Amino acid sequence: MIQKVSQSWLITRRELKAYFDGVTGYVVLGFFLLITGWFFGNSLFLNNIASVQQVFDMTPLLFMFFVPALTMGTFAEERRSGTLELLLTMPIHDWQVILAKLLTATVLCLIAISLTLLYVLIVSALGNMDAGATTAGYIGMALYGLLCSAIGIYASSLTRNQIVAYLLGFVIILALFLLDKSAPLLPAWLGNVVEYLGSDYHYNNLLRGVLDTRDLLYYTSLILLFGLLTAHNIGKRDA
Repeated sequence: MIQKVSQSWLITRRELKAYFDGVTGYVVLGFFLLITGWFFGNSLFLNNIASVQQVFDMTPLLFMFFVPALTMGTFAEERRSGTLELLLTMPIHDWQVILAKLLTATVLCLIAISLTLLYVLIVSALGNMDAGATTAGYIGMALYGLLCSAIGIYASSLTRNQIVAYLLGFVIILALFLLDKSAPLLPAWLGNVVEYLGSDYHYNNLLRGVLDTRDLLYYTSLILLFGLLTAHNIGKRDA
């Protein structure tokens, strides 16, 4: 098992090298840092509020655009260029390839998230910070990024076209984000179900500083679901 995970990590290293050998990784990460920096600076200098709350609040919207851009080529480009068939004929399992793709996207998301720790250092130097809420907020950001990565990879497994993969990933992430917003318009029993299915509902719960197992289970379940759906699509290659 350890050896199989190690093989996935070798593919992950190859993928990360490809991102940073070119400009894609730097451009996307730079864009993310620029936008979060603008919201943080706006809060700090214009509103005189030393807080990373605005960064937390904007993360779901940023990931909606940011993560599909990172994941759109994971399988779509491999299919288009014909390298996916070559990769999958190697002595590795499909799940190892999917895990490697997910690890790559996750590492990139964690790098992006870690860049915002600069704002935490600034806020800590200027005043008191709720360490518990901030920690829970970062856990929420990481889980949200992981979910968006799983969705983006699934979308990329559906097509050979990177633009189509981007749009599919964006639409699925947007739909999950909006679900809990529609709950008040529905009957109470249905509204509760729809609210629970909304990704932003669970993200906001984590921002309150409480690590509820229901929120953790939600993210874990959806990540596994989209991983299985991706495996199903990859498994149909010979059908």
